[in-house]
Amino acid sequence: MVMMVMKTQQSWAYLLALSLIVGQVLLNIHAAAPGPWLPHRIVVDTDVDTDDIFALLYLLKLDRSEFDLKAVTINADGWSEAGHSVNHVYDLLFMMGRDDVRVGVGGEGGILEDGTILPNVGGYLPLIEQGMTTTGYCRYRQAIPVGGGGGRLDIDTNFGLRKAYLPQGCRHYSPARQATAQEVLIDAISEGPTTVLLIGAYTNFAIFLMSNPHLKKNVEHIYIMGGGIGALNTTGCCPRHASSSCQPQMCGDPGNLFTDYTSNPYAEFNMFGDPFAAYQVIHSGIPVTVIPLDATNTIPITRQFYKMLEQNQKTYEAQYVFKTLKTVHDTWFDEQFFTSYYMWDSFMAGVATSIMSKPDNIHGENDFAKMKYVNITVVTSNKPYGMSDGSNPFFDGRQVPKFHLKKGGAHSGHVQQRLRDPFCIVDNGKGKGKCKDGYTMKTNGPEAVRVLVATEAKPNKDPRSPLDKEYFVSFLEVINRPQHSGRFNFTTQFPHYKEEYYQPDSAFKKLGKTVVFDMDMSAGDFLALFYLLKVPVEVIDVKAILVTPTGWASAATIDMVYDLLHMMGRDDIPVGLGDVFALNQTDPIYPAVGDCKYIKAIPNGSGGLIDSDTLFGLARHLPRSPRRYTAENSIEYGAPRDTDHPELRQPLALEVWENLTKSLAPGTKVSILTNGPLTTLAKIILLAKNSSFLIQDVYIVGGHINCGSKDRGNIFSIPSNGYAEFNMFLDPLAAKIVFATNLDITLIPLRIQRKVSSFPRILEKLNQSQRTPEVLFTQRLLSRLHYLQKEHPRYHHMEIFLGEILGAVVLAADYSYLDPTMKVQPIRVFAPGIESIDGQMAIDERHGKLIRVLEEVDHGAYYNVFADRLGDEKQSAVLASFYAQERLWS
Repeated sequence: MVMMVMKTQQSWAYLLALSLIVGQVLLNIHAAAPGPWLPHRIVVDTDVDTDDIFALLYLLKLDRSEFDLKAVTINADGWSEAGHSVNHVYDLLFMMGRDDVRVGVGGEGGILEDGTILPNVGGYLPLIEQGMTTTGYCRYRQAIPVGGGGGRLDIDTNFGLRKAYLPQGCRHYSPARQATAQEVLIDAISEGPTTVLLIGAYTNFAIFLMSNPHLKKNVEHIYIMGGGIGALNTTGCCPRHASSSCQPQMCGDPGNLFTDYTSNPYAEFNMFGDPFAAYQVIHSGIPVTVIPLDATNTIPITRQFYKMLEQNQKTYEAQYVFKTLKTVHDTWFDEQFFTSYYMWDSFMAGVATSIMSKPDNIHGENDFAKMKYVNITVVTSNKPYGMSDGSNPFFDGRQVPKFHLKKGGAHSGHVQQRLRDPFCIVDNGKGKGKCKDGYTMKTNGPEAVRVLVATEAKPNKDPRSPLDKEYFVSFLEVINRPQHSGRFNFTTQFPHYKEEYYQPDSAFKKLGKTVVFDMDMSAGDFLALFYLLKVPVEVIDVKAILVTPTGWASAATIDMVYDLLHMMGRDDIPVGLGDVFALNQTDPIYPAVGDCKYIKAIPNGSGGLIDSDTLFGLARHLPRSPRRYTAENSIEYGAPRDTDHPELRQPLALEVWENLTKSLAPGTKVSILTNGPLTTLAKIILLAKNSSFLIQDVYIVGGHINCGSKDRGNIFSIPSNGYAEFNMFLDPLAAKIVFATNLDITLIPLRIQRKVSSFPRILEKLNQSQRTPEVLFTQRLLSRLHYLQKEHPRYHHMEIFLGEILGAVVLAADYSYLDPTMKVQPIRVFAPGIESIDGQMAIDERHGKLIRVLEEVDHGAYYNVFADRLGDEKQSAVLASFYAQERLWS
């Protein structure tokens, strides 16, 4: 009996073990290839350009039982800034009810001199420029326009529609907490077979492949939108019967670098963004399908598609797509929108998912594009190979090439260094350029890789349809499906949403000193603005804000200025947007692009642009203003046509200045406080009539007067320049112009800023003050900066922002409290165009201008004055936060 029981138990154990083995085998088969059991797992790496948004929405609308978007990583070196783009993606996913999709951006890892890739390289820089930090040169990115007119400002704000339309969820960028691009890629791809869609530059994914060769087996397929293989660009061609004066531009080129075709007519933007990364992806050994310009050039937005989309906006996502497309159409630089704007990334998403939907589809059969196999490579340098001209950091000055690349090989030639690289120019710029960096070139040589390539968009199967391409039919159907539809937009998210504008009643008040605040939107500038707005209007009357986006934040951060003004009930104060380039940094041929000679000193990652553009993760706590940047425009201001709401056009800084000066009462003059590079003030001096006569005085926060070898400046990212201060360095020529005028200048230099930059002391005083909304916000921001400085090496410089508050307090304070010590000194600013000298100051008895320099204040009084003013319940916030606004609307 015992033996029978034992045998029975053994039999059951055997059957259980067998069932477990069989189950595991089935699971492995399950995981090995999506089929009738599992959906295709998809990861998208994107630079969040306009067409990328269309692609993401298309993917999110597909049946999740077949296509499951698992993660989105953001290419931080493309058409958008990391801080703005990551929040854009979060809001898009929130609208679509997909907060489960992981989002990764940036990272602080570096690449050692020997080519060792450390964990979490952020992808802020192309691989050829990546060192140990997130600062570096914009070798390739400078080809992308920066401001409005379809540049990064418009992409970051989605032409002003992002904040107007998308709802705001709980997820947002937060420093030291945000998942990095590499973390998200590793986690998502480790979980099982994954298809990767690349719709930006390929830096993130190249780093992943180079760092994680053991995970290549989990990448089933790579789909790429990029390159031009046999394409002949039709943009920039002269119309038929054009006059002889018409000069063809990109016409017939395989690439689309419309800003630099005289240097490189071969590259497409995504490939050009990081050619070496693109090479690594193409040569990874993983199956690759490329949807190049060859195919996307055959599917321009047509009038018929545009009209049908306008008539079919049944979902929130369809509305967002049409509003975006309409704004692009209305602001297009010429009359050729319907022949020059293509479906690019969304077309790739359609082709990729159509191929994936058909099992064992080695020939890429799909509904939307004709396909063929082509042998290609990606050009990363220009012949002759093996040369050493200082253009190629992989080889120049090295005994062993970086990443152990082959000497004399395909990567060893001249690498395009910048716009209008002299090496690339032919016939003084009159001919087509000869550089091919980023070119997806056909080849049958040793560098050849066989890839599947889309050659053209398929025509509509229904000849009676007004839509000429099959993909147009699919896009309209998918984006309007009721399934997986967006839940609400920003206004319908709240049952009692109401757009309100606030302004103070100053009818019976004698207004004080007229003040204009010029800010580069660093964290300290927002605290200085709080202070100015809290000073009684009988003492300080803030008439305008001028934004100078050549410093610590990108131009799209102007929306945060509008939000803070709304919070404080000051929607009456105009905000003007300054130039996006420092003086003499704009490209002379195409002014929308330019060099980054000085702005490269600002980190792209932690403690730099990503944090300033999000106010260290706190921007979304501010109430949402009805005012914001928009791309709306009018013929009156040089646009080719009026948009629907030209009254919403973003005014420029010079326009705001001129309007203000025209409105001044006779004899009234303006005091200016500058908290950033002096770009805007220099432009006012150079271009605005009678500006010097209208300026009472100028308070300049910045500059460093060197008093010895140990008394160094704060340009921590430029080791060769030990004695400059950021605000002067970021536009030294502007500083030189300002300091050469007869303006009455008070300088608040780096030395005195450092003396009053104690986080513990200012936080202690704020803790003792009244708990106004502005005190609470300031406490939260300063506490975050202080914590980050203590805990993370990348935030070692946070006292820079704390010191920027001082100028506002000095401008507005009663001197009897601060007990300031001023000294008049002859100051000279250097701007020779030499990196190691630019922005430095010196006392020069012969050539210097006499300037009042603040040398000392009563430190305790300063902290008291700042905290007490913010704690004063007079002129306090009318809306405490976004969450208070939510309660009102709900």
